[in-house]
Amino acid sequence: MVLVNTKQGSMGWIEVICGSMFSGKTEELIRRINREKIARQKVQVFKPKLDNRFSNDHVVSHSSLAFHAVNIENPEEILNLVEDNTRVVGVDEAQFLAPSIVEICHRLANRGLRVIVAGLDMDYRGIPFGPMPLLMATAEVVTKMSAICTVCGNTASRTQRRQSEETKGGSQILVGAGEFYEARCRRCYEPNP
Repeated sequence: MVLVNTKQGSMGWIEVICGSMFSGKTEELIRRINREKIARQKVQVFKPKLDNRFSNDHVVSHSSLAFHAVNIENPEEILNLVEDNTRVVGVDEAQFLAPSIVEICHRLANRGLRVIVAGLDMDYRGIPFGPMPLLMATAEVVTKMSAICTVCGNTASRTQRRQSEETKGGSQILVGAGEFYEARCRRCYEPNP
């Protein structure tokens, strides 16, 4: 883990939590945010309006941990919604946001905030997902989470989209959880067209 100077008035930084589905990205985001709250830091969390799988006003992990969040349609809304006394900004499911989320995160970090971003690093086809590659490349800290392969039990770094009538069509974005996706290792992963 990289230690970053957090003295008042110092520059902020960006942390990215990435990995496949079911790897614990949102759980790790909530864990970090909760630690900041315990330290009496003002925290705000944002998530794309598109992701309403578990809650409209919370980020929720697959293990049912939850933290209040504000829905946004585009990243620029964050700049208007961040309050003056906020020290830490969390963003979940960043892969669903427009590429401008990268610039927004940098602007917040340059204002001295700690910015924690979670999202899928690759889509179900194994292709880097949305703004995540650029966030990972420009962040001070990147944590790559892994899951457990549902086929063989090895470390999983891929998201397998299950084949069904609902998943046909090849759209990159299909919001869901276990009904559409499972974690797979490199060997058990079967690339989808």
